[in-house]
Amino acid sequence: MKNMLNSPMNSPMNARMLQTILRLQTEGGQSSVEYAIVCAAFAFALGVGLVDDSSVLWQLISAFKLAYQKFSFALSLPT
Repeated sequence: MKNMLNSPMNSPMNARMLQTILRLQTEGGQSSVEYAIVCAAFAFALGVGLVDDSSVLWQLISAFKLAYQKFSFALSLPT
């Protein structure tokens, strides 16, 4: 049976690679949280002015509606 201590899997390089992978996974989790916070702040900033129809968010929603109407009309045309 092969000695596990002399196995290539137990080399210092593999240990460093494992540490790097674990560190990147935790950093990826941190960046996801940061992204969610920034998106929530952006949505809140847009949603603050929802009092009237001239707010930025209502203009964005109406622009998306209009773009979707034009897109669906173009798809419905015969080829």
